Amino acid sequence: MEQSLLWVTVVQIFLVIAYQGIDGASDRVESILDYIPTEERGRTAYHFQPPKNWMNDPNGPMYYKGIYHLFYQYNPYAAVWGEGILSWGHSISYNLVDWIHLEDALDPTDPYDIRGCWSGSATILPGGDPAIMYTGVESTNRQVQNIAVPKNLSDPFLLEWAKLDQNPLMTPVDAIGSEFFRDPTTAWLGKDKRWRVVIGSEINGHGTALLYQSEDFVHWTKSHKPLHFSNKTDMWECPDFYPVSTNDTNGIDTSDLGKTTKHVLKASFFGHDHYIIGTYDSETDDFFPDTDFMNSNVKLRYDYGIYYASKTFFDGAKRRRILWGWVKEADDQSDDISKGWSGLQSFPRTILLDKSGKQLSQWPIEEIEGLRKDEVNLQNKEIEGGNIFEVTGITASQADIEVSFHLPNLDDAELTHPEWLDPQLLCSEKNASTGGVIGPFGLLILASENLTEYTAVFFRVFKGHDKYAVLMCSDQSRSSLREEVDISTFGAFVDVDPAEKISLRSLIDHSIIESFGGEGKTCITSRVYPTLAIGQESHLYVFNYGTESIRIANLSAWSMRRAQFFQSTKEEKPKLIEE
Repeated sequence: MEQSLLWVTVVQIFLVIAYQGIDGASDRVESILDYIPTEERGRTAYHFQPPKNWMNDPNGPMYYKGIYHLFYQYNPYAAVWGEGILSWGHSISYNLVDWIHLEDALDPTDPYDIRGCWSGSATILPGGDPAIMYTGVESTNRQVQNIAVPKNLSDPFLLEWAKLDQNPLMTPVDAIGSEFFRDPTTAWLGKDKRWRVVIGSEINGHGTALLYQSEDFVHWTKSHKPLHFSNKTDMWECPDFYPVSTNDTNGIDTSDLGKTTKHVLKASFFGHDHYIIGTYDSETDDFFPDTDFMNSNVKLRYDYGIYYASKTFFDGAKRRRILWGWVKEADDQSDDISKGWSGLQSFPRTILLDKSGKQLSQWPIEEIEGLRKDEVNLQNKEIEGGNIFEVTGITASQADIEVSFHLPNLDDAELTHPEWLDPQLLCSEKNASTGGVIGPFGLLILASENLTEYTAVFFRVFKGHDKYAVLMCSDQSRSSLREEVDISTFGAFVDVDPAEKISLRSLIDHSIIESFGGEGKTCITSRVYPTLAIGQESHLYVFNYGTESIRIANLSAWSMRRAQFFQSTKEEKPKLIEE
């Protein structure tokens, strides 16, 4: 572990040199990274993670005085989840790519949070002042809601926070279980000038979004009815509730209650982030979903892989809504302890209502393009059945690739079966090694030269009674020779017309792959731990194991530079960059 930390320190020194603009420093940074010991190779290059220890839920993301803030559940002492010791880690950025790690914003120091400062959200109050609402856990494990505000509103870094003397502001009453009352959302201001906030809960075994109201953001009253509930789920963790525009591609503020909006209710349960879209009546506080949770064959999720406890915020500077999500490890806890860290955040995504109005679409924020280099392009290349094609000229272990496929012949597509209701199970049964007619075709990512190791992200096309079905899979079954890692296969259907095109984008970053199918209609995130396909020994292929030929209409791929991460302390505060 000491040797590992030494190499991290060396890299940080070179990053500081690069940040200060010394000639040739960036090249020296990239070359020295080639010599980092193997046990550090799983650490990512451009995904957010603290220097060490455990991280889970993203909390309270916001934009304040020209600076992006990300808070997160953090164990300051170890690389495992720690009951009673979780703090709010805090980092800042000017571009959502490069980050400065600050001192913890909240620590469990008071009776109302002595067993942990758990998840919550940030709300920008009238006048532009931010406030954090979070769940505290008392010594009896009772969960309560608290508020903290900046000590110095003129400080754009928001280095210090003060908890309100009135805490706790909300406590579990009536049928609310004391351990089922957590994770407040960003609050919104109604037309009646009253604040509203949702708290996640489970009542009588039913997942519930409790609704509270306040006139002053300090004194809160529980509404006589919840915003929504479901008898088909358990506890709703980390709920989120926000509007999306029905006629614009821009994001909108959480308090926007205009006529051209729908509302999204997200809840984390059953290990995934599920969402529904519907109509919110701000006069009566009723929410009418178009399709309810678990009530349809199409169970909408943000991501069909490893992705949980997400949080959105409205970026008023660029008029967009941005989504963060926790991506946990898929190796053994002993591995996390050995390497000294655990958990990533997904790369931030813009999120908006799809043109169909039936689902959301997501896409990596545009700032990621500043990390691209070594561009490779390819158009109009046919790949016959049973063949693969290597994408060369980039660093395959640290890359961004976009590819669109044209399918010349759909007539002979395999027929769908009524029992194919579970796409993840279907992807497991028809994995990348199982041949078909139209597919499997897609990408072999983090692949060793002899294909002993690879992660396959691919599509299959089936023919139904009146339309085609496009299945998207992420197959980790051959991702690593290690035995203790989770090699589950993930899958979902993509609502696209294969007669037009099928597109795929994958962000590849050593131990994480984020894939976006159908221009972000279906997203799958996986964690993988190759032993052979690391660094310069990693390869990237386009493959077609179906009998029908496919055509690459367009392919663009890039190596990715490393994002810059810095550590700041109370003695060495960050410097303000003047725009």
